[in-house]
This record gives sequence, structure tokens and C-alpha cells, in this order.
Amino acid sequence: MYAGGGFSDWEIGDIDVFVHNGVYHLFHLIIPNHDYIAHAISTDGISWKRVDNALFVGNPGAWDDDMLWTMHATRRGDLFYIFYTGLAFKDKGRTQKIGIAVSTDLIHWEKQKTGNFPIGTCAPHYEDLSNNPRGWLSFRDPYYYEEDGRSFLFVCARAASGPMSRRGCVGVLELSGNEILLRPPLLYPRMYDDVECPCIFHMNGHYYLIGSIREDVKVRYWFSAGLLGEYHSFHSDVLLPQGNYAARVVKDNGHWLLYNFYYMKQVNFKRVLPPPKQLDTDENGRLILTSFYRWEEKANHAIRQSEFQPVRRLLDNPTASMEIQGNEWHLQSRSGYELFCFTSPSSSYIWEGRLTVEGLGKCGIFCDVDLDGNGYFIAFDVVNGLVKIRTWGCNPANLKEDFVFQDLQSHVFIVPEDRSFTFKLIRYGNYIELSLGGIVRLTLIDYTYSAPLLGLYSASSRIALTESTLKTLPEPDLEYGSQAAE
Repeated sequence: MYAGGGFSDWEIGDIDVFVHNGVYHLFHLIIPNHDYIAHAISTDGISWKRVDNALFVGNPGAWDDDMLWTMHATRRGDLFYIFYTGLAFKDKGRTQKIGIAVSTDLIHWEKQKTGNFPIGTCAPHYEDLSNNPRGWLSFRDPYYYEEDGRSFLFVCARAASGPMSRRGCVGVLELSGNEILLRPPLLYPRMYDDVECPCIFHMNGHYYLIGSIREDVKVRYWFSAGLLGEYHSFHSDVLLPQGNYAARVVKDNGHWLLYNFYYMKQVNFKRVLPPPKQLDTDENGRLILTSFYRWEEKANHAIRQSEFQPVRRLLDNPTASMEIQGNEWHLQSRSGYELFCFTSPSSSYIWEGRLTVEGLGKCGIFCDVDLDGNGYFIAFDVVNGLVKIRTWGCNPANLKEDFVFQDLQSHVFIVPEDRSFTFKLIRYGNYIELSLGGIVRLTLIDYTYSAPLLGLYSASSRIALTESTLKTLPEPDLEYGSQAAE
């Protein structure tokens, strides 16, 4: 997985991806210094190699001589543009402005002062120096969008009125020749301190606006019938579960892809760029995430369920039983847990199948489990429609609390009436992705376990596994941003 790491290992910050001539271009911040915008390229959208950095902070006295924040790369006519956020020493970085840089090849970039750029926030629609209750002004994370001959920048901004911690909005700048018009907010939910990294796209008859929310470190979305029209929420507006942040969209081969960075527990700890997900809509117009189409291109060898042998009971629970009949397994543990496991021929794979739950006991799947039952456990609550992944195992370093039992991520899912649903588990290096019914529900990075056993567990439930295959994947390039010495 790509982490943009140097001395501190986990330096990748907010990201943006642009696809041109079959090459994916990743631009990202460097945390915590914010002193340059890094650039990496990829041919598959998953494995990355660093190239020349795109932009550096300005020289002393420049409007961007303190820090560089989130950017967006795009094409306008014959030139490529990066719209980016800059901060200045003279105001102690408390005022954010939007600037531009241009390129003919996506590699060599030149900052430009043209028209009204750089531009900052101003009244009457947004906070300014005379209306600044927090003591610092939000006007960052630009996203460029064109439609019907009009050009816009959507930015993370703050409305001019409202409770201090609820002024976060999506600001609108319309670019008209050398003139920049500040329009009223596109979205002002009156809920959040900021709506970070906004981006917008049109799909299946609706406009969708995506924003990252610091309050709970989740990615949310809104929808509208018109680009500048009124935006609404569905009853569930979380697009990416906790830990995924600074999401951006890009069109690739007819697919809308969603990229983001992921971090574990703390903002400045283990930030990594996971593989992208694809965006789609359901019959009600709600956004859903599906697996990246290139996973199937990367798969090496498919193993059928009948070839998963040997299947065994790891915990030797005397109340457990299993009926293995080729491509149909029936597994049961009347009292207590049992792990029904087999060995994966590869540490990176796609495991999919259909799970049918009979009765109301506990059940789920697991992976990276060792002979002592330590590993990742994914629980399916088929009554309440909740899926949860946790680390579970032994902690020999603390004999007073000699266990590990930590929830990593959870999400809701729709359980069919017959409690029969398909699943797809992707393990790729330290990346874990789970889809249920074709929709991605869990997506995370974790470094706790790596072992060869996977399978299903039961506790007072009877479950059936059918239609299952395991496709091996090549081992990932565990590259970091800095190039290894040759």
C-alpha cells in the first residue's frame, strides 16, 4: 500500500487523482509539514511510483510561503491545471486562499498569478476578517467543475452567520473570464464545523456532492436534481465508514472512482492510500460503492469451493458439525463457537460466495487466523442488519488482560428475507474490503494479523456456504513514497 512515507513513515495527506491517457496521477499533501505537493503515477490505480514533486511552498513573502493544502488537478483546454490551497506566514497561516498552477505534461508545473488568483473568502456570503469567530478562515480544498459553458470552483468554506461550530458549508466560485464571482453556498447543512474536500459529479440523473466530516471522520454525500439546486440527504448519508477521509472522485474508463486516504486511530498515525472503490446508484438514486473493476484483471487463479480441502474444525467443539458436499457446505455449532477453516494458497485473494443463515445464533467469516484462533473476525447480525470487523486473539504481553478484542469498523446492510446473501472479501497486503450483496460495506487497512487460515464461524447457528470461489491475487508492491536506494 502507498503511504508516501519518509522519515515519519506515514506522510500522505489529502489526495487527488487525475487519469490521462491510461495513466493515473496521484497528487497528495505531505503531513505534517505541508511544504510540497507530491506526485505519483500508476498504470492500474493501485500500485504507485513517485515522480517529480508537483509544487513547493512559495519563497519568503509569497502568498503561499507557509503551507500548501488540498488541491484538484484538471484539464482546461490544452493545459492542465492544479487549483490548490495556500497559507502565508504574514498572517500566521490563518487565512486560506486558492491559487493555480499550470502544466503541459502533468509533470512540470508553474504557479500563476492571473485574474483574481489567489483568491480568499469574503462577505457577504462567507466569513471574512471582520466576521471570524474561530480566529482562522476556511477557504480551501478547491474542486473544479464545468457544465454548459460555465466554470465553477467548489470549496470548503464557512457561512457568514450561524452557530460557530455549525457554519461549515460548500462555497461556490464562478470563473468568468478574468472575473471570479462568489455565489451563495451550494450546501449549508448547519451541522458541521467544516465540509472538507467537497467534490461533485453527475450520475444516473442526479448530481451528487461528497464531503468529508471531521466530527466523526466519515465521508458523507448529498444529492440534487440540478448542479446549483437544493441538495438533500437520504436517511443514511454515510458513503465511507469511519477512518476513510478526504475522498475525491475521478472518471476512469466510464467508471466513477472514489479515492481517499485511510488512517488508524490517530490523525498522524498510519495514513495509507487504499485501492479505490467504484460509485454507482441503487433503484432509489442512493449512492453505493462497488469493488474496483481492475480487481478481476489482477486475479491469477480461481479455486472452486470443492477444492478448498481440507476443511476442519479448529476449536474441536463437540457440539459442532459440518456436512461438506462439494460446492455446498452446511455448518453448525449448537453451543459455543466453532471455526470451520481451510488454508488459502495466497495471502492476497478474493474470496466470494453465498451465505445462508438458519436460526438466530451468531455467525460470520474470518481471515488471517492462526492455529490458536487469533485473527480478523467479521460478524453478521442478520436480525439488525449490522456487519462488524474486529481483531480477536491472545495478548501474551498482558497476562492480566490476555486477550485482544477490538472493533475496527462497522456498517449497516440490508438483510434479505431469506437471510441468504452474497459476500466478497478482498485481502490485499494490509487492505481489507468486504462487499455484501455487491455493495462495499467495510474498507480499511490493518496491520495486526497475517496468517493462512480463513473460513466461517458459528455459535448456536446453522449456516450454509454455496457458490464459493477463491481467486488468488499477486502480492502487492509495499512501496512508500520515497524511492528505495538502488
